Amino acid sequence: MSQVFSKSPKHCAKQQGLTIEKSYKKLFFACSAVFTSVLAFIFIIWLILHPSKPQFSLKEADIYQLNLSGPHLLNSSIQLTLLSKNPNKKVGIYYDELHAYASYKGQQITVDSSLPPFYQGHEESNLLTASLEGTGLPVAPSFGYEVGRDQTAGRIILNLKVNGKLRWKVGTWVSGKYRFNVNCISVMAFGPNTPTAPLSSYQGTQCSTAV
Repeated sequence: MSQVFSKSPKHCAKQQGLTIEKSYKKLFFACSAVFTSVLAFIFIIWLILHPSKPQFSLKEADIYQLNLSGPHLLNSSIQLTLLSKNPNKKVGIYYDELHAYASYKGQQITVDSSLPPFYQGHEESNLLTASLEGTGLPVAPSFGYEVGRDQTAGRIILNLKVNGKLRWKVGTWVSGKYRFNVNCISVMAFGPNTPTAPLSSYQGTQCSTAV
């Protein structure tokens, strides 16, 4: 007598469920492998290219106005010229949302001035100019005293700053945005016998850049 074995519907459903679960696991591992490979490829390209942060130097700074219109209100006018350089041979840089301003002893003495966005090619340099101004800006009560003390010492030191966002460009690939900050120190002659405005600085000094 021959025996006939039949599988119950419950057993078939269980087996089918295991097959689907295995398929999902295979798909998950395949996607993970592709994603990991893509990340590894991008990371290797990044290491090979190793983009250097842009370089900025102060070319000229002129103070046309820096005086108090009230006990603690400042009027200011400063003309700024910077040289921006992309040191990379294979990486371009997009600059976005650029703002420049001046500060004195930790106090902002001009409002933010917007600079137009631009693209900088490989090993390319660009001159950036900005008119920094302020009208009736509130300053600390000690501001007038500090400026007077600097005049007695024969010099005044300003921090000229640029903040913005940049994007790296490699071929047709463009990265996300990275915030960067530039700080340039300008030292100007400022004594009792110094000629009237503008006070000028022609240093060509390197600025610090943080990305």
